[in-house]
Amino acid sequence: MTTDRNFYRNPSRVYPVIERTQGVYVYDEQGREFIDFGSGIGVTSIGAGVEQVIDKMTAQLQQTTFVFNGYFTSRPRIELSQKLLQLCPPGISRVIFSSSGSEANEVAIKIARQYHRESGQEKKYKVISRRQSYHGNTCGSLSVSDRPSWQQHFEPYLHSFPKISPPYCYRCPLQLEYPTCEMGCARELEDVILAEGPESVSAFIAEPILGTTVAGVTAPDEYYPLIRSICDKYNVLFIADEVITGLGRTGANFGLDHWGVAPDLITVAKGLAAGYAPLAATLVSEIICTVITEGSQAHSQGFTYSGNPLSCAAGLAVLDYIRENDLVEQARVKGDYLAKRLEILSQIDIVGDLRGKGMFRGIEFVSDCQTREPFPASVGLTQRIVDRAYEKGLILIGGMPGCADGVSGDQLQLSPALVMTEAEIDQAVERLRQSIEEVRNELIQQGIHSPGNKR
Repeated sequence: MTTDRNFYRNPSRVYPVIERTQGVYVYDEQGREFIDFGSGIGVTSIGAGVEQVIDKMTAQLQQTTFVFNGYFTSRPRIELSQKLLQLCPPGISRVIFSSSGSEANEVAIKIARQYHRESGQEKKYKVISRRQSYHGNTCGSLSVSDRPSWQQHFEPYLHSFPKISPPYCYRCPLQLEYPTCEMGCARELEDVILAEGPESVSAFIAEPILGTTVAGVTAPDEYYPLIRSICDKYNVLFIADEVITGLGRTGANFGLDHWGVAPDLITVAKGLAAGYAPLAATLVSEIICTVITEGSQAHSQGFTYSGNPLSCAAGLAVLDYIRENDLVEQARVKGDYLAKRLEILSQIDIVGDLRGKGMFRGIEFVSDCQTREPFPASVGLTQRIVDRAYEKGLILIGGMPGCADGVSGDQLQLSPALVMTEAEIDQAVERLRQSIEEVRNELIQQGIHSPGNKR
């Protein structure tokens, strides 16, 4: 066997070799079949092995796979930008392609800065984000994230941008309760803008529904309209990080559509080419584009593979497949079905919170459903459940540890493919239930957990 010389994220872990994927199933070299209940990590939204996508990519391979984007464009790039913009809220009019969500968010942050400079607002550069957020692994996008374990080695390279509380009602950081809270977590944005100085704040960036840091956390209905109004009041651009939530995952074209709010910039990635090729995009409002076009008449937000013809051909095929199969509506309907099936987990006394929208859900675990006390980090509860599910042929995405207090707190992100059938959802939820039950019973036997009241 060939020695594996890759320097993986976890060098001590043995990574199984995947032989092939098909639909919502993954097969390893030993022929074992797994249901992927995370669609990679929210990526393979239309499932694997779709012939329609493969055929269009094959046709593009026979034409061209690369052109220098400083000189040329391509038909797939032009057509994909048109189809993407047809899905956007009013005001969004231009597209900048890249290869990953990190790049897309980096571009959004930099475009916001250039817009303010060319508008005569030289001092506007700070980007406000939320605690327990994640926006990418480049230095700029990591600066606006709040994932200490990923930031600690690189603090000298990162900006100390201000952060506000997330709309995490299950564990309100402000120790308030909805609705008497009067959206204190949203109003905190105005407080921070004033404290930093409105003349210095460029943008606010947020995931419409939070990702793996606190998976599935969904804001109350009043939250985003209030955020939008605060941004407008102080000339702060609103960047919607739709890397996970965009293109149907939540049962709408974009996550913010659920609240009828239009941002100034939108970033998309994972579901754009659905794992068939690396592809991301930053969608920009006409107001921003006009200022730059009439000002310096150029921007420098380009990467070698920006608008790559093969990737764009994949993105075109994916968007066509989503439209032709009505997958945005299917995500809403199946998401409701998934939520109902997950309710069975509320009978287990370590399941504290079930949340999310569409085919994007989060589960938080606790040692006591009444006090919401988390298990100690040393228990490793999330990994135990993920490992047990793997033994049963179910792939789960474990959320980042520490969602409760920065150290402790266990959770799962469920982001299955939009094409998953009800029968496959049933099978996946049953394996998940068994895994949680078995781990819970082991904790009781080990004296780590005492049976308590259910949620």
